[in-house]
Amino acid sequence: MTVPARRPGRALALLRADSRARNATASHQWPARLACDLRELDATWQESAQVCADAAWTARSAGRSVLGQLRPEQIRTPGPDSITARTYRHLYLSALRYDFRCPTLQSLVDQLPPTARESLDCYSRALYAFALLGQSKTEGLTLMDRVLADAGDHPKTLHVLLHGLWLGHHLPGRAERMLAIAARPPFDVRTDPIVLFRAAGALRQLGRHQAALESIDRALDLLPPGDVSVHADLVRERSLIAASQDIHQLAGRGAAEVRT
Repeated sequence: MTVPARRPGRALALLRADSRARNATASHQWPARLACDLRELDATWQESAQVCADAAWTARSAGRSVLGQLRPEQIRTPGPDSITARTYRHLYLSALRYDFRCPTLQSLVDQLPPTARESLDCYSRALYAFALLGQSKTEGLTLMDRVLADAGDHPKTLHVLLHGLWLGHHLPGRAERMLAIAARPPFDVRTDPIVLFRAAGALRQLGRHQAALESIDRALDLLPPGDVSVHADLVRERSLIAASQDIHQLAGRGAAEVRT
């Protein structure tokens, strides 16, 4: 893949595009404005993913989901240029992911023209894999492995795959695969609270309760203040770990009493 030449001040320009998108979600024009900003920057798929995922989350949190700003036809029909089409796709598919609408996300990608599907960027393919994984479809694992080979250490892409595994309760080797992603750069430094949260659930599933408690406690300590809904998810996971550990210990004592 050819990486476009970078102009001075690019990082600042991306920050401005991100800030403008997240501060303008009350306007129906903000997705088009964001597409224009990313087109002017000749943004890479990684840069688009970073900005669009955050903007879609901010809009959803404000009660103005991008699902109400864009139409499915704008995703299925190629846009006026490739960057605009990719921006709309990243925004819309991310919004479907945040709402856990896995069947709808899969169906929308399946309806893309063959040429568009064959040329999907890595992040869009990760979102498609999320839809399959979230439905516990094993073909999602094959696609996930291909995405991982191309994703490198791009955090947004790895988060999408980890999220899909977290949803796909009936996937074979689910917990082990989650821990493998959680151990990859840039997550190996253990400073991402959401990754630690997902890893804690995987460790709980494997019966590694002490490690799970350590992971969730670190996640709670690192979580930025103010995000009440995410904090509640982490507290719920801690309760599940503690309950699972209690059940395991009671079962162990019961088995010992039977033997004696």
